[in-house]
Amino acid sequence: MRIAKKIINGQNLSFNEALNIYRDHSIDTLTLVNEAYKVRHHYYGKKVKLNMILNAKSGICPENCGYCGQSRDVKIKDQRYALISEEQIIDGAKVASDNQIGTYCIVMSGRGPSDKEVSHITRSVVEIKRHHPQLKICACLGLTNEKQAESLKQCGVDRYNHNINTSANYHDEVVTTHSFDDRVNTLNIMKEKNISPCSGVICGMGESDEDIIDMAFTLNEIDADSIPINFLHPIKGTKFGSMDDLTPMKCLRILCMFRFINPTKEIRIAGGREVNLKSLQSMSLMVANSIFVGDYLITGGQPNQLDYAMIEDLGFEIDS
Repeated sequence: MRIAKKIINGQNLSFNEALNIYRDHSIDTLTLVNEAYKVRHHYYGKKVKLNMILNAKSGICPENCGYCGQSRDVKIKDQRYALISEEQIIDGAKVASDNQIGTYCIVMSGRGPSDKEVSHITRSVVEIKRHHPQLKICACLGLTNEKQAESLKQCGVDRYNHNINTSANYHDEVVTTHSFDDRVNTLNIMKEKNISPCSGVICGMGESDEDIIDMAFTLNEIDADSIPINFLHPIKGTKFGSMDDLTPMKCLRILCMFRFINPTKEIRIAGGREVNLKSLQSMSLMVANSIFVGDYLITGGQPNQLDYAMIEDLGFEIDS
């Protein structure tokens, strides 16, 4: 196998090459992990970036995303609350800073924020930056406009997350209340305002092999700086609540393809890693160079100390 050498030398895989590699199970998954590690090590060494999510507004959403426990179609919602106070957002940043977190992600449910909600977030970010200037702030507020993006830039937001979640071809199987282009447009607005674009996917929702490779190439075209890879954690009551398409080896194979197609980018193992990668979680960091620490939006993560121990046991180090 010479995939890593080819990529490090600046040669890109074509769509068909990537698809064939992903599908060819005569190529052992551990061989792919080894090749992906060479690429990861070339660009990031043994550094691991840490991220933490704050669920700042939960369960109040008009969208019908098939994977989401906050969707309008889910009859029983365990967590429903409006935008939390500025003090709570600021306190969360201190927790992130105290735990060596590099990026603090402020997430809101809903189609998109009101101007009042954006002002609430921007005031919080100004205060966070005053106390924790080293902390990178990522906002994930939904669909936004240019005026709102400008406000986020001016207050000090470094990054904006808006996941494509799936391929353009499979999008309508996942959600119909907004379009794939709506999501891409929001990312383009952020890029125009010089806010770093973060966009990722959720694998395991019944998408095809072609869809998986297409997602990776789409994020390459978008030029997302950070790519969180979520593995479906089925939630009862959602469209995909009984889906079970993933194995630990399939998850590793998916991660490898995203690394090969986006070699220089921050690849992050995100939601669902605990239930899908199982005992192979540590192997995912041979490919990815970033991880969420703590809980996700409405699903729990593993205890923080297990993540720090995993990084240390690998001989890796936290990227401060």
